[in-house]
Amino acid sequence: MNIFSKIVCAAATVVFLNACSTMNNNTAVPERYSDLHFDNKAPISLLVKSVEIKSEFTPSFTRPHVEHMLPISIEKTAKTWAKERLQATDFSSNSVAEFIIQDASVTETEEKSEQLLSKDRLKYHATLKVLLRVVDNKSSAAANVEAWRDLVMAIDTNIEDKEQHWNDMVINLFQAFDSSMEKQIYQSLNMYVKDNTSITTY
Repeated sequence: MNIFSKIVCAAATVVFLNACSTMNNNTAVPERYSDLHFDNKAPISLLVKSVEIKSEFTPSFTRPHVEHMLPISIEKTAKTWAKERLQATDFSSNSVAEFIIQDASVTETEEKSEQLLSKDRLKYHATLKVLLRVVDNKSSAAANVEAWRDLVMAIDTNIEDKEQHWNDMVINLFQAFDSSMEKQIYQSLNMYVKDNTSITTY
């Protein structure tokens, strides 16, 4: 039995920033950003013997791709999500859950202003695409989730403000991803969720 479900979670976060920093440049200290964690939520218990975390995404380190510039890595955070939210609970089974990161990119494009006195802008598009599938000797099931966020800022925004808004963009991205992936697991992988009382008809 092949089960495949895909959800696209789209939203636009538009931020117009003032070019001037509120900090004194002579005394400014680079802000540090903590990695995101998801262990404040109950793990999703799967009837599998193991959860394998894989990544098919390879950063290019060349523009327009700028994911390597963000203070928090989308790819690394996705791996953390899988470790903290997915839990294998049936070690006697033949089923294996595969969490595959297919895309964790951020692109930057320049938008020319159409108004004489307005500044050009930079647009950032962050994408997270993940396939979660469970396979065994008899059947397979899968959930495919794609989430994204957009961010727009003035072209002369300083690096401190850029990092703050990049950080906010990643946080918003994973709020959408977390909600969408949990929903898809209970819908498309319901037969592999421990103590799941919902019934899905295909």
